[in-house]
Amino acid sequence: MARLSQSIVAALLLAIAAPAFAQEKQHVSFKAPAENSKFTQQLNIEVGDVPNHIVRIFEVHTTFPNNAPVINGMKLVESWTRGIGDRVDGQGPATQYAVYVMENGDRLTARFDAVVLNASGKFTSTQVGSITGGTGKLSSIHGAVQIITNFDFKGFNESQTDIDYTISK
Repeated sequence: MARLSQSIVAALLLAIAAPAFAQEKQHVSFKAPAENSKFTQQLNIEVGDVPNHIVRIFEVHTTFPNNAPVINGMKLVESWTRGIGDRVDGQGPATQYAVYVMENGDRLTARFDAVVLNASGKFTSTQVGSITGGTGKLSSIHGAVQIITNFDFKGFNESQTDIDYTISK
């Protein structure tokens, strides 16, 4: 009888704990080197109110041919980041959207707010945002994304990304 009680208690604990394990926070951190990250489109429009004030729109395509990051057991193969910015002398706020594409075609999407700083023509963008959705095995993903990007307007772009997420079951 004691073993039966212990088995029932163990089964109940497992049933209670399983959803908690299913929602355990995961962390992935990865770099996107400049050789794998390219501006595919960019447009700067002079505002005309003060010198060097532009409105900027851009798209960056990044591939992960080696040491691909893994999200929910799937390799990340590419990402697309699109954004708009308001810059005076290269500095200012931006809003960005990203689509991360996994090896099986599943997608993860995110939205970021960013601040861009200019250090003598080399720019650093600090982006913080949240996961806005996913498809397939990522359809119930939730979490946060932080990215630090170093870039210039000539095409150089490299970044460090940290994603903290949970997958609801």
